[in-house]
Amino acid sequence: MNKIKPQIPKGFRDFLPPQKVTRQHVIDTIRNVFELFGFEPLETPALEYASILEGKYGEEGEKLIYKFDDRGGRKVALRYDLTIPLSRVIAMYPALLKPFKCYQISPVWRADKPQKGRFREFWQCDADIVGSESMFADAEVITTIYHILKALNFKQFKIKINNRKLLNGIAQSLGFQVEKISSLLRIIDKLEKKGIEGIKDEMLKQGFQKENIDNILELFNITSGNTVDLLDLKNRFSDSVLVPEGIQELEELFSHLSSMDVDSNCYCFDLSLARGLDYYTGPIFETTVDEPKIGSISGGGRYDNLIGMFSDTDFPATGSSFGLERIITVMEELNIAPSHTTTTEVLMTLFSPDMHKDSLRVASLLRSSGIKTEVYFKHNKLKKQLTYASNKGIPFVIIEGPDEKKDNNVILRNMIKGIQKAVAFDDLAFTIKQELSEL
Repeated sequence: MNKIKPQIPKGFRDFLPPQKVTRQHVIDTIRNVFELFGFEPLETPALEYASILEGKYGEEGEKLIYKFDDRGGRKVALRYDLTIPLSRVIAMYPALLKPFKCYQISPVWRADKPQKGRFREFWQCDADIVGSESMFADAEVITTIYHILKALNFKQFKIKINNRKLLNGIAQSLGFQVEKISSLLRIIDKLEKKGIEGIKDEMLKQGFQKENIDNILELFNITSGNTVDLLDLKNRFSDSVLVPEGIQELEELFSHLSSMDVDSNCYCFDLSLARGLDYYTGPIFETTVDEPKIGSISGGGRYDNLIGMFSDTDFPATGSSFGLERIITVMEELNIAPSHTTTTEVLMTLFSPDMHKDSLRVASLLRSSGIKTEVYFKHNKLKKQLTYASNKGIPFVIIEGPDEKKDNNVILRNMIKGIQKAVAFDDLAFTIKQELSEL
């Protein structure tokens, strides 16, 4: 019989228990903050009809959609993000109470080139508010981002904020054709990666006029790294309708963030922020860290016209997404990822064959008290059982022999501190919970 080589496709990964424990900790933290802010869970299928996804992400995003024909000849696709499926849900269930606040934590797929922090299958953690035009909704999303990063022990991060109305108005005032502005913004979105000269070359290749290119790049040169005066922008582009609208929304948004006690050192206005997707219509936001250099760890914005692509009724909407892979990569490099590698809290040892019923009784007690307990399956020497617990990262071990049984207590060993003590059987669950809370 020929052996099958065990392998997985490039850009996909297995998550062994230690990695999965870290991921689950991050997911649980994000979920808890989402629910703290009133977002409720939503789940959509991994597979959508291709027509649902096509034409929503721009030319470059379109190339990355995993599309194929199923056995019935239907054109289907793996979901590219979680925003389009949410928009389909709103169109299919228009009676959902508005504003509709939901979160999704699920994998998505893109036929992208794998690199550091970027994979073909990865998880997104989205929070969205549908049915509100108010800048309160955008501020709520940004505040949620802020509190998630604080809960994950991030110290240095910056939430960059801009507005598509402002960018669109500036581009129109500088002579760019309306129908080509989406392409322009996708190029501008690469500014941090390619630099001014890099995006200038790409604009020229796309056929934009040199005079228009020079004018908009001059504006970015002037504002790069400097505090931008929104009033100055309003005066500079006084002929535009969109520029003052965008600025007013930003001023409201910043006022709400201040009222919500978001640290002003953790967010800023960034005129060069464009976001690459075509469906954004208003405020846009993106979170970066200085180190490591990995790009954005969250991104989102307002997409008021997207749901109308699926329904006769349109709904204003705003939201943001965390890239789980990038979050974890940054946490690992900054040494702020959780250190535990197992979910097990206690190992119940087996002292001898004639004591196994007593060991199972203790394990049953702990499990009924909500303590995650594993039972060692063989009557090996105690040293080997302790080594197993140590290698797996289990913080506590329980030993019960004939003497302990006679005295109605057990030995509780703290594997982290390397100390042990006798604990009365009736006090065991309480004692373990107390010590777990101190770790």
